Amino acid sequence: MNSTKPQVTLLVLTLNEIIGMKAIMPEIDRSLFTQILVVDGGSTDGTAEWARDNGFEVHVQSRKGIRFAYFEVMSKVRGDYIISFSPDGNCPVESLKRLIDKISEGYDLVIGSRYLGPAISSDDDWITAFGNWLFTRTVNVLHGYPYTDVMTILRIYRKDLITRLGLDKDEAYELPEKLFGTLISWEPLMSVRAARARVKIGEIPVDEPARIGGVRKLQVLRWGAAYYFQFWWEWLAGRK
Repeated sequence: MNSTKPQVTLLVLTLNEIIGMKAIMPEIDRSLFTQILVVDGGSTDGTAEWARDNGFEVHVQSRKGIRFAYFEVMSKVRGDYIISFSPDGNCPVESLKRLIDKISEGYDLVIGSRYLGPAISSDDDWITAFGNWLFTRTVNVLHGYPYTDVMTILRIYRKDLITRLGLDKDEAYELPEKLFGTLISWEPLMSVRAARARVKIGEIPVDEPARIGGVRKLQVLRWGAAYYFQFWWEWLAGRK
């Protein structure tokens, strides 16, 4: 294990999450992080203002969509590693140190899996549970890594993995977004390309508690279709 403390930026992704922010953010051990950066998608409930008032660095997106949240904020990230985190109750605070400890063993990407070992998701319904199983199984078969959870936002990864895997390029997303009329994020594509690039990947079991506030933003059908298309498109591209 690397004895040097990793320099980690916690990216807190928000859109009208004032209830969760007030409950979750005071529980975070700030000493774990080089930087805590709140990336707000244009909240109207005071989320960004509360974050600033409580000493957090805040970036408000100029373009809607979670991948643009990532794109816009990368130049502000000071850590060598990034944890993507949602303050809606789905991401347990106690998992943060465990993710950092695991990445310190030399991994490039560590996923907080909702389906590994004893972990459970209290936020799944039968549609999302089946979808997550199908997506993970498809990625494993097509791209050759035995994931238990390819979709979750809760993960830690090297910052340079973003450019190494081309996750910061619009063309990686434009076709599925155009076909299915939506905007998607980069976590599933990161899982795919990390597997194909044979970077060092790890998982730890992390429960997913139920949401404690805000509105669920999951676009089940359109996001599901766009991601599933993307998995197969990446496979086809890799065979050329």
